[in-house]
Amino acid sequence: ATFLAKGSSGDPTAVPANQTLAMATRIGAKAIHVDHLTGSLEKGKRADIITVDLNRPHLCPLYNPVSTLVYSATGADVKDVVVDGKILMKDRRFMTLDSREVMTRVRQITEKIRA
Repeated sequence: ATFLAKGSSGDPTAVPANQTLAMATRIGAKAIHVDHLTGSLEKGKRADIITVDLNRPHLCPLYNPVSTLVYSATGADVKDVVVDGKILMKDRRFMTLDSREVMTRVRQITEKIRA
């Protein structure tokens, strides 16, 4: 969203990193009418949280954590995932599914699609 706004407007200050993060969390939840459940860390809301490993070469140096998350971090940098208070991934390891089994099933489905 931020790159699209900057590119289409020609304004490098269009949609700053803080606004982009808000759009991905608080504002996004409000847009789909679930802000009473999620989108911000508040008592009574679901604990939907990720942690990002900022000690990665492409994320250094870390001048501004929000800018780094928005402009440089990727899904591969996510270390932990908690959804509604339940830990789904810890230290990059899935806690609720077998990734080998999932990959095997995807390969089987892929073969059916090719046929």
